[in-house]
Formats: sequence, structure tokens, C-alpha cells
Amino acid sequence: MKTDPTDPAHAGPWSALPLFPLGTVLFPGGLLPLKVFEARYLDLISHCLRTRTPFAVVRIRQGQELRGTAKTLLESIGVLAHLQEVDAEQPGILRVRCQGGLRVHLGTTRQRDDGLWLAEASAGPPDADLPVPATLRPSADALAKAIDSLAAQDHHPFLQPHRLADAGWVANRWCEILPISDAAKQRLMALDEPVLRLQLVQDYLQGKGLL
Repeated sequence: MKTDPTDPAHAGPWSALPLFPLGTVLFPGGLLPLKVFEARYLDLISHCLRTRTPFAVVRIRQGQELRGTAKTLLESIGVLAHLQEVDAEQPGILRVRCQGGLRVHLGTTRQRDDGLWLAEASAGPPDADLPVPATLRPSADALAKAIDSLAAQDHHPFLQPHRLADAGWVANRWCEILPISDAAKQRLMALDEPVLRLQLVQDYLQGKGLL
């Protein structure tokens, strides 16, 4: 059962949006596999399946995502995660595939008694559909080659369709596979200007001699 990232019903605002804190960053349009085994998250996935609603993936900025852990800090911007596939690997363990949706701005957060994080939240606008400028075409062309190379190894990290003419899509996919820190990925994800995001990616690629 899939939830639709384009459904306007998923644009909030929310008074208690469920959160899935991680040490990594989910990007809009991205593919996120999860192995779920904690009771609070098994319950969350079950709820999202029944209601066809998303949760939000948010990066842990400081501390650990454990109930009662002091000084746990979450980023203020996360991304909605829409369920695409849920498989029961064995009793008590789920393999989940999610698609990144809209960015969400988080307000007050709290933990329920079972440890699940909830937040007041509102959705930001989607990236504008902007073509890749001619000056940034090298990044798009290099991503196309990287996709072909990964496919030859039977590795498919990106959801179809591949929107290689769209600046935001190309930037986001590069951000997912570049060997940069999660803090840097968070800053890039939070940028609401897709062409600027792609320009920063191309600057990095050129600086590393990859273009």
C-alpha cells in the first residue's frame, strides 16, 4: 500500500506529526529503506498503513534518540516519508521502503510515554520545477553516467522516473550519494532554491576533480 507524496491532504499543518529520528538525511523524492523492529515504530508503520498518512524523518543533531536521553536535539527541518512497500521479514521485524515528500518545518517536539517523537509542524513548498541551466549541465550528465554505472552493478538507489532535466531532482540525488557529512546534507536539503543547491553540488564536484 503506497501513500501519495503529491496528495494535498499531506500538506499539514500538524499538531502531532510522528517523527522518525535518524542519523541520516532524507531528501524530497529520495528512497529510504528502513528496518523497523522497535515497538513504537512498528506501531507507527501500522498506523501509517491504516490511515495512508506519512511520518517525518528528521536528523538527530545532538545526542541519541532514546527515551529519557538528556540533551537530544533534532533538526528543525525534516522531510515527509511516504510508505511505498512494507514487508514482514520475520515476526517483529519490518522491511520498509519510503519515498521522500515535502520538507516540513518542525515546531515544539515531545516524546510520548512509549518514546515516539511528535512535533507541531507545517509543510514547506515543493521545489519549483526548474530546468537544469546550461552552465550546470555537466552535473546532470555526470549523474546520468553514475546511474548507468550503478545499474550495471545491479544497484538502483533512485526511484523512477529519473528526472535528469529537473534541477532540484538532480541536486537531491547527488546530495544522497556524495561523500559529505550528514550536517552538510542537512544544510543542502533545507535550501529552498533548487538551482542554488545544484550549483553548490557542481562546485563540490569540480573542486574534487569529478567533472
